[in-house]
This record gives sequence, structure tokens and C-alpha cells, in this order.
Amino acid sequence: VQLQASGGGLVQAGESLGLSCSGSTLTLEGFGIGWFRQAPGKEREWVSYRGSRDGTRDYADSVMGRFTISEDVDENTVYLQMNSLKPVDTAVYYCACDQTAGRTTATVPSTYRYWGQGTQVTVSS
Repeated sequence: VQLQASGGGLVQAGESLGLSCSGSTLTLEGFGIGWFRQAPGKEREWVSYRGSRDGTRDYADSVMGRFTISEDVDENTVYLQMNSLKPVDTAVYYCACDQTAGRTTATVPSTYRYWGQGTQVTVSS
């Protein structure tokens, strides 16, 4: 599975961005999808998760109420809508998927076998 994340950019604090994650052989029904981010000098941080079977959605406390994960099943694409962005949200954002990803393991990067290349999100103050 090859994933591609897109949609990053430079915005001001309080603005919104939408990220997309798609894959040539990605089937949403078979894979749990995770969004992660990594700021310079920091470890990769889990942001959000979408379950493969029941469509469970989870969010890190730091983005709860501001970010929304959604999907287009027909397009095999997962989205991350990011609202009310803050400078602390600045990072490279990655999408990842794995058939075994579940709610209890979704926050752990090593859970995911397949990763996209990352897209830069920069939020200025």
C-alpha cells in the first residue's frame, strides 16, 4: 500500500486547513487509518484515528474539538480537517494505515506498516 498525504501549507493562527490521505490500493474497510505529526526535534505524535470496521474516530486531547477525521469510501481517501489552528500545530503531518490497527493500538506509530511521505503544516502567530 502506498499512501500519499497532501494539503499542507502555511496559514495564520485561527485559520483552517484540510489534509487528504489516499492510496492506490488502500481500502478503507480493511485498514485502520492514523494521522500523526512530528515537529522539529520532537517525537512523532499521534493526532487522530479512524477504525477500519466500525468507523471509530479518536482524537488526541490537543486537537479534540478542532480537528475532524472523515473519509470518502468511494475515493478511498481519508481527510483531516483542521480548524482553529495554533502555532503549536506546526509539524509534518503523516497518514498511516495497517490492517491490524485497532483502538487500543492506534496511538502507537509502530502499529502501522504503511506510511505516507508527510505534508508540512506551518501555523504562524
